[in-house]
Amino acid sequence: MLLEAAGWHVCDAAAANILAVRSTPIREFPLRGYHIDVSGKEPRYYQVEAINRTIEAVASGKKRVLLVMATGTGKTYTTFQIIWRLWKAGEVKRILFLADRNILVDQTLVNDFKPFGSVMTKIKNRKIDPSYEIYLGLYQAITGPDEEDKIFKHVSRDFFDMIVIDECHRGSAADDSAWREILEYFNNAVQLGLTATPKETKYVSSSTYFGEPVYTYSLKQGIEDGFLAPYKVVRIDIDKDVDGWTPPPGMKDDLGQAIEQREYNQKDMDRILVLNQRTKLVAKRIVKYLNATDPFSKTIVFCEDIDHAERMRVAIVNTSGKIALDNPKYVMRITGDSVEGKAELDNFIDPESKFPVIATTSELLTTGVDAKTCKLIVLDKTITSMTSFKQIIGRGTRIDEENNKWFFTIMDFKKATKLFRDPDFDGEAVVIYEPDSLLREFLVPIPPRAEQHRIVAKVDELMALCDALKARLADAHATQLHLADAIVEQAVC
Repeated sequence: MLLEAAGWHVCDAAAANILAVRSTPIREFPLRGYHIDVSGKEPRYYQVEAINRTIEAVASGKKRVLLVMATGTGKTYTTFQIIWRLWKAGEVKRILFLADRNILVDQTLVNDFKPFGSVMTKIKNRKIDPSYEIYLGLYQAITGPDEEDKIFKHVSRDFFDMIVIDECHRGSAADDSAWREILEYFNNAVQLGLTATPKETKYVSSSTYFGEPVYTYSLKQGIEDGFLAPYKVVRIDIDKDVDGWTPPPGMKDDLGQAIEQREYNQKDMDRILVLNQRTKLVAKRIVKYLNATDPFSKTIVFCEDIDHAERMRVAIVNTSGKIALDNPKYVMRITGDSVEGKAELDNFIDPESKFPVIATTSELLTTGVDAKTCKLIVLDKTITSMTSFKQIIGRGTRIDEENNKWFFTIMDFKKATKLFRDPDFDGEAVVIYEPDSLLREFLVPIPPRAEQHRIVAKVDELMALCDALKARLADAHATQLHLADAIVEQAVC
């Protein structure tokens, strides 16, 4: 198929007969077809469009290419198909895939990139073996603060024909990033940036380095097309967050240190100031929501830091009661320093594994975790950038038909869903529920409509019992009156 080589591209793969002429001259090279695995998996229409747009950019001589695709839309699989076609055509011979977390590299190695087989390797032991063609590596494994750490300089500047930068918003686009040095060293290679974040409000944008994206597929589009899960928002305000809190004069903390006399607000909570009652209240809300919907819905609670994640774990265990006592792994802290927690990460993301159900974390689960069955995302973390927000929300966007996961809920204690509202890219929440401020200490968040049937049935059952009880009380009252009348009549006689 030589559509790209001839200067054409598919405008809408859902209607594959619609083609458009490109005016920009495109260098021709013989493209091979897509890789089709034994299961018959092939690219979706938007992935085909992303692949074609990227290949066209490369064919037209563009060295820096940016793809924006929402989390859960298959960025890595799309990238594999791009590399596969260019590699099979002989257009690129050596490719470097860069990421900043081991889990991203390892998942790519054993999943989407698996067809590359023996020509692929993971860079380790601070050595680049020239006998391979596809290289996967951590930024940290090939560079560092000292010159001897920069092993990428051990090969020539023309060693790689293509470099793929996963999650490129997290550093390669920043002028002061050490990662940028790698890209500048291999400046003759095609550099493909991948991100789920279309824009940034505080830091340097990905487009500053790569230029405008050649293709964008948003969360909104994915939801409308039925490939991604719609979301519902429950925003909960806690009085001390909203009204602030000032310690009484002379008050000391648990360590006997005097607490600074000033007003503390939401940004201070669990960062500068820890209010144990607040942690317990958040835990109570989470548990009440799960009990009202499904206590075994996979849940990620994003906390301020590791200490906060541990306090939250303890609070949820204490609030959950019997279910947590009977199942010690019902709630786990999965953070970088927790060997026990990290050992349970695979079980948490495995749809076939019942436990852990609830994971408290700070940063570890922000990206790279393919938790398809995650139904509840709790934000009790101060989020300072659009990038972080979209990455966190991305943990819930995947649909899992086999496990009846069609939507997810965001429980927001930090107003992040208001601060980073981006309807053009994310679409609108199906439901936004905000408890009345006067009752927020007592209300249980209303569960999504699709999960209310069980509660409605229970309410109907209770109402029927109430009606029966009222009828019995009315009968008893009538009997009582009848007896009273009889007694009075007998007394008069």
